Amino acid sequence: MTLPTLFIPHGAGPCFFMEWTRGPADQWEPMAAWLKGLVAGLPERPKAILVVSGHWEAEAFTVGSADHPELIFDYYGFPEHTYRLVFDAPGAPALAARVKALIADAGLPVREDPLRGYDHGVFVPLKLVTPEADIPVVQLSLQRDLDPETHLALGRALAPLRDEGVLIIGSGMSFHNLRTLRGPTGDEASERFDAWLTDAATDPDPAARAAKLAAWADAPHARDAHPREEHLLPLMVAAGAAGDDPGRRTYADHLGGKALSGFQFG
Repeated sequence: MTLPTLFIPHGAGPCFFMEWTRGPADQWEPMAAWLKGLVAGLPERPKAILVVSGHWEAEAFTVGSADHPELIFDYYGFPEHTYRLVFDAPGAPALAARVKALIADAGLPVREDPLRGYDHGVFVPLKLVTPEADIPVVQLSLQRDLDPETHLALGRALAPLRDEGVLIIGSGMSFHNLRTLRGPTGDEASERFDAWLTDAATDPDPAARAAKLAAWADAPHARDAHPREEHLLPLMVAAGAAGDDPGRRTYADHLGGKALSGFQFG
């Protein structure tokens, strides 16, 4: 069974595990409900999960290979209890070695980090996706140059994992301009970029899809949606790993008037 690949929005900090004083109290509930249903919607339960998070950049693609990764609370100014969250999913050193070999075989630079823990782009959404923390998880970094072609190539290198029971998840946000996320400006810009992104990610021609995503910075309001692209590049990895499989939008909502989307390939 070939598993699909996913691009998921991971919210803002520990957003699903606190009460918000800004905006509607239930503003994160649609996203949380969608994340909770992801595994049930798969053709089979994954043996392991590989996550590329927008919160880890390195000079070369770097694979976390710890047996029992700790949590990295890389958010600031949130309630004290959110720094005591627990997500004790085991690592998977054998999978980490397999990931490293696939990337190296594709001619891409790759390293291993046996100490790296899970950042909040991993543990915050996965606490909802796998609340029992019973599926091993490996995290993989972005490459710091943030080149979209390179991250599409990374996805292509990882594609064999889909036939090995590994769920590949790109964890980011389809809109990530924190200056305007909850403000009165940028709503129209987010709608236009989201429409473009959905068209690109769901293009039935895989070559056209890749070409559009590689040229994302030319899209309408691209830099209004992503002043810096680290939260978009996990989508490139998920799309690259999809091969010829089609993409579809599986999540669509608004937060603070800004359009947000999630995608599945295959």
